[in-house]
Amino acid sequence: MDLTQLAWGDAGWGDELARGAVMTFVVATFAFALGILIGSAFAAAKLSRFWGLRLLGDFYTTVVRGVPELLIIFLVFFGGGSMLRYLGNSLFGFEGYVEPPVFVIGILCIGVSAGAYATEVIRAAVLAIPKGQIEAARAIGMGPTLRLRRILIPQAARFALPSMGNVWQYTLKDTSLISVVGLVEIMRAAAVGAGSTKEPFTFYLAAFVLFLLLTSLSNRGFIRAEKWANRGVRSQ
Repeated sequence: MDLTQLAWGDAGWGDELARGAVMTFVVATFAFALGILIGSAFAAAKLSRFWGLRLLGDFYTTVVRGVPELLIIFLVFFGGGSMLRYLGNSLFGFEGYVEPPVFVIGILCIGVSAGAYATEVIRAAVLAIPKGQIEAARAIGMGPTLRLRRILIPQAARFALPSMGNVWQYTLKDTSLISVVGLVEIMRAAAVGAGSTKEPFTFYLAAFVLFLLLTSLSNRGFIRAEKWANRGVRSQ
């Protein structure tokens, strides 16, 4: 049998893999954005002068980075389902099976995991800003909001970009874990195709190529973003 025809022929497996690639990219994009928001909040907590906030930030990064992402997905998926069934029974008397939306679960779990790594990246980027710039901004009368907008965010973003590229790649690859709860991304589409046609090598090779294509394009995007962010900056 022609493996190319098997993978991309009348059965429509090529379309399924393409839709899986789109789903992978969409989940990774939303999870990455969520991770940046979470990371920014917890980086601010870890840089806070308040002991309680610093402890909260340390607790979050230690726990999330120390627990396998797959375990987080299972806990949120099954725990969320149990909670929805309890609420449905308590509030509406509904006793049927309720399953949380896997798309939302995927974004939430991967975003929380990415946020733990983004926290340290953003924290390090803020600490890399020369203190003299902050002091100069205060000296000319810049308020906290203006300093944040004019000094902290642009400078921290420039320092954080290389490492945030690694966080993005990590997030992109972690989307494959969501296949265990039924979300049809690249790995799920490849697994279904492999099981249906009994040709696993073809479909997992296709998944390999698709992931490699996404990561390669992402690398190019981050390299261009770094060049843009460093325009006008004298190289050491």
